[in-house]
Amino acid sequence: MARYIGPKTKIARKFGEAIFGEDKVLQKKNYPPGQHGQNRRRKVSEYGTQLREKQKAKYMYGVLERQFRNLFDKAARTKGITGEVLLQLLESRLDNVVYRLGIAPTRPAARQIVLHKHVTVNGKVVNIPSYQVKPGDVVAVREKSKSLEVIADALAGFNHSKYPWIEWDERVKGGKFLHMPERSDIPENIKEQLIVELYSK
Repeated sequence: MARYIGPKTKIARKFGEAIFGEDKVLQKKNYPPGQHGQNRRRKVSEYGTQLREKQKAKYMYGVLERQFRNLFDKAARTKGITGEVLLQLLESRLDNVVYRLGIAPTRPAARQIVLHKHVTVNGKVVNIPSYQVKPGDVVAVREKSKSLEVIADALAGFNHSKYPWIEWDERVKGGKFLHMPERSDIPENIKEQLIVELYSK
């Protein structure tokens, strides 16, 4: 499957929650999309529930199937609770860290900002969205990109104390990735245990 570039509201309605951020359409139409969306009352199997949770996480973080599987395999080999480690690996992707820092308004926008070489890690330009940020790394806006309107608009009024695992530095327009986030600090509504059960079959 290629990266999804279709209407995001349709996907949000499919899952019944604003997985791409605030969604005004979802507030009006809180039922699945399509001709029979309001009438659909099918019972979902255990496998269907697990698959749905995995798909939700993939769409939320903008990760392809193979990337997601590789991250799961890495999480399974890492010491700790596999589901929590998986979420930590997703959270430490460079595009996600840029989003959490408030440099971009959405994850897709963060991905684009990284691809267009507007972001540095420890002073060096990195244009790989899937780059794994490590504790101690400083992610910042490139000097000549600080005046970009999209970045300035995203940062305006952003609460930089939202995430305790990142320390914001206004001087460099960036932040230090202090440590891997605890599960309780990750705000995403993902039942990671269902994903572990799906891949463990």
